[in-house]
Amino acid sequence: MFWADKVTEDALKALADRLEGGKTLVIRDEKTASGRVHVGSLRSAAMHGIVAEILSERGIPHTFYFEINDFDPMDGLPTYLDRKIYEPHMGKPLYLIPSPDGKAKNFAEYFGNEYVGVVRELGFFPEVYRASELYLSGKMNDVIRLALERADKVRRIYKEVSGSVRPDNWFPLNVICESCGKVGTTTVSAFDGEKVSYVCEPTKVEWAVGCGHAGSVSPFDGRAKLPWKVEWAAKFKVMNVLFEGAGKDHYTRGGSRQVADRIAAEVFDYPPPYGIANEFFLVGGEKMSSSKGAGSSAREIADLIPPHILRLALFGKDINKQVNFDPAGDTIPVLYDTYDRLAAQYFSGTHDDFTRLFVLSHVPAMRTALLDRFLPRFSQVAFLIQMPHVDVETEVAKLKGSVLTVPDREELHSRMEHARRWLTAYAPEAFRFELKTQVPDEARNLSVLQKEALKKVLAYVEERKELEGQELHTRLHAIKDEVGISPQELFSAVYLSFLGKASGPKAGWFLSTLPRSLLEGRLKEVTA
Repeated sequence: MFWADKVTEDALKALADRLEGGKTLVIRDEKTASGRVHVGSLRSAAMHGIVAEILSERGIPHTFYFEINDFDPMDGLPTYLDRKIYEPHMGKPLYLIPSPDGKAKNFAEYFGNEYVGVVRELGFFPEVYRASELYLSGKMNDVIRLALERADKVRRIYKEVSGSVRPDNWFPLNVICESCGKVGTTTVSAFDGEKVSYVCEPTKVEWAVGCGHAGSVSPFDGRAKLPWKVEWAAKFKVMNVLFEGAGKDHYTRGGSRQVADRIAAEVFDYPPPYGIANEFFLVGGEKMSSSKGAGSSAREIADLIPPHILRLALFGKDINKQVNFDPAGDTIPVLYDTYDRLAAQYFSGTHDDFTRLFVLSHVPAMRTALLDRFLPRFSQVAFLIQMPHVDVETEVAKLKGSVLTVPDREELHSRMEHARRWLTAYAPEAFRFELKTQVPDEARNLSVLQKEALKKVLAYVEERKELEGQELHTRLHAIKDEVGISPQELFSAVYLSFLGKASGPKAGWFLSTLPRSLLEGRLKEVTA
């Protein structure tokens, strides 16, 4: 069973009692809009989104909520923002900080809307809301009161689950300072049933400076927020959540999910939702922070590859296995190759977990009209668009062996466009090629065996009016055996002679795309 189907099935079994009578299964995910959201965050959104899609397939009532958390304090300054402008806002709720473009409603809207746009392009359509809406509307008032009245239970849970000891006068709440507007720097010391007493401490955190103001204020209707682990549990109750997972770092022993589950049950009297951990989606082998400006943003990667290829990257491994997405490596060509193999299996009539992955890689609106079209290798397309002498459609038609259909051409032009984007922004040197107009310096010291082999190649070319890539490739292997040269020596001689580098695309096909005058002339020059 495909992992997403199994997760859905396991959740339905675990929630059977709570879903009696056709109760709606509420799914929730959230992201703090503290900067450009890293592409790694999409794996959590995709996990929740695919469960919602499978529930839709099965006709099971559900609601998928996605929260832009805009009530958290700014606790990190993205490197791409002006420090002079934003440093004074450190510690304030994100929704009270101005937008970088001066157009969006606030800082969180600017970055949150960008991320939600990517989520929707991937075919997921959650009901989007903001954390500030929960607080300002009063929906969080009851859980704030419970957290304050049962602060002793919260302190006990912290100690028992994570070993974190809070003083007896610690309350699980941060007030928005009436003087400076910061929420990350305040400490609440008392609650009289209506108001809390607090101090905005200058040195409470390293990333913001409190103003020193002390006062008392009602903690309700958006004047204060719960700390992260308590807030997470509170949102389970407020949003009636039945399914919510998170990254594996939250599921460690004594971690935030264990704390939140206990608080939900013992402080808010709400049974914790079903949830599983998703493994990290790494970029270049690292788990990166969007608020620190590291890694590739979700928007950048969504612009780089089409939705079905990005969904394949997100779904291609079990949710409990890491995904290493490296746009500066061979990840994107490999993803396209994987997609092509899955397509071949699907259109051959095979039905298994791999073809289930192929179907789910497409947004729901596309699944009823999947077309069996010619899929040229992405790496070959990337090579062809770098060859100014080549008519790409003509060469791809040769690869297909027949005229390209309208769907064939649409697929080709999509791959051409995304290959251009990849080559411009990320592609490693191994995928970058330039057809040299003169004999490259690297080809001036070919060995005797290499020259002998290339002379045989020249003879073969001169004998034929037309060249077919696969036949020429077969002849290259025969020449290798005739001359007694290693494959590496032969093929590197070919690539060095035309590209000035020791590697390249499939040699026979490559040579067959070259203008005859250039091909014969260059082989004569390098073998002279």
